[in-house]
Amino acid sequence: MEKMLKQDEIDALFEAARTTVPEAARPEVRARVAPYSFSSAGQISNEQLRAISLLNDLFARNLTHNLAAWLRSRFQVNLVSAEQIPFNEFLLRIPEICYVASVRLEPLGALSVLQLDLALAPPIIDLLLGGEGKEGPLREVTDIEEAILASLVEIVCRELTAAWQPVGLSFNFERRQMQTQVARIMSVNEKTLCLSFEIRMPHQSGLLNLAFPAVVANTILRRLTSDWGRRRRHAPETRARMEASARRMRFGGSLQLPSVRLPASAVENLEAGGILRLDLSASTPAEWRVGGQRLSAAEALRLGSHRAARMAAGTPEGSAI
Repeated sequence: MEKMLKQDEIDALFEAARTTVPEAARPEVRARVAPYSFSSAGQISNEQLRAISLLNDLFARNLTHNLAAWLRSRFQVNLVSAEQIPFNEFLLRIPEICYVASVRLEPLGALSVLQLDLALAPPIIDLLLGGEGKEGPLREVTDIEEAILASLVEIVCRELTAAWQPVGLSFNFERRQMQTQVARIMSVNEKTLCLSFEIRMPHQSGLLNLAFPAVVANTILRRLTSDWGRRRRHAPETRARMEASARRMRFGGSLQLPSVRLPASAVENLEAGGILRLDLSASTPAEWRVGGQRLSAAEALRLGSHRAARMAAGTPEGSAI
């Protein structure tokens, strides 16, 4: 049965046809182009930062247990952030009164920066001298207090070496650096991997910051990626599907004589019907090559109506392909 349209439905169809923009009249959608910033080259991805964070969570847990036993008091270390920033931005975050030390990383021979809030110094020193670890005024440390803090930094470096053992880096405390000397450790425009740890004690809290140069960050990522790549294993079902798909792939191969050297005059004087002499004996086997790579010596033969090759090595003996 045919459907009869009402007048308002007919008017709506005509109105829609008039308002529809023709395909040719539609504005062309162009690709969005944005200028490339070379400063973003070598930027660490979020996945890589998460991998680095997992590595340093282990360092934070180990440092918590060891320093708590060393100080005989509650001591908590937590990873706050892991980010990639220019070194001059890291310098701006350093307080006017703080403890800054240079740490050498072997076998790279690179220097990194360790910064510790001096608000943590009075309770740590008080605990080591038999006190209750109470907070004190923020001030510069004396020579004796600086030697005590150097022992603390050596413990931090030892725990960093233990936690970063998978990437093969060793942390060695070098010496304390004055504020005016820190800027000479690295180029101010160099990208650094900055790790921030929060240290909590019963009566005080503060930050422990580490800044690593780009060469160290790249080494960490390369070794972490290769290590995780070796550990990664596909499920048996996935491997079976991948192998089945790979067996259906087609590739180019050739059966050819081994390469020989010819004088240029022999090629220059070559004419139709002429004979080009190769310095090969008649018993020299041909070569089976795939992708230009020699896989095996082979013998040319016929298999039904097709040309074939019998492999001398590399496949089951007597196989013809």
